[in-house]
Amino acid sequence: MHFVIMGCGRVGASLARAIERAGHEVAVVDQDEGAFRRLGTSFEGRTVTGVGFDRDTLRAAGIENAYAFAAVSSGDNSNILAARVAREKFGVENVVARIYDPGRAEIYQRLGIPTVATVKWTSDQMLRRLLPQGHVPEFTDPSGHVVIAEMPVSAPWIGHRVSEIEQATGGRLAYLTRLGDGFLPGADTVYQEGDLIHLALRRDDLATAERALDAPPPSTH
Repeated sequence: MHFVIMGCGRVGASLARAIERAGHEVAVVDQDEGAFRRLGTSFEGRTVTGVGFDRDTLRAAGIENAYAFAAVSSGDNSNILAARVAREKFGVENVVARIYDPGRAEIYQRLGIPTVATVKWTSDQMLRRLLPQGHVPEFTDPSGHVVIAEMPVSAPWIGHRVSEIEQATGGRLAYLTRLGDGFLPGADTVYQEGDLIHLALRRDDLATAERALDAPPPSTH
């Protein structure tokens, strides 16, 4: 997979190295050419000097073939603008923007762009929103047999009840995050675009559950 990251500060450099270690291709964009030193000498990805929301700069970074785009510069406005360009102009489905003002999170989420506020930021959170098949257990019971994991869900599940997700995966929905707020879903809660699913299930069933949610819902006919 090819990933494009805007911003080569501490966060962007750390994210780029982690994605490269996972075996993917990475291009990093920053206005300051000196910022790329943070990537270290072992980094083998592409570096592009320029403004991260400029279309020609994004093309030079390979945005047209990108699986995902992360905007993690130091400016909220630049991050959300770049994220919208990646999503709306280049059709990148997996987009995430880092923000400093948590009060803006709901606005951005309504635009269909997942955000990670600085005060809550961890590399795991960002990676879960970028990497394919990227479940990361958020909780593991002492025996190691049961986990709660944020699970990627394919677009065809939008509009289906979360009870159907439970039936397809054999797990139980621990909670759901919508527009940055977590809540306990009811039997009739419907999965919406941008929702984050946190599923409780046996560790051994993680891969099976991922395959089920990567595929369209089973036909009811």
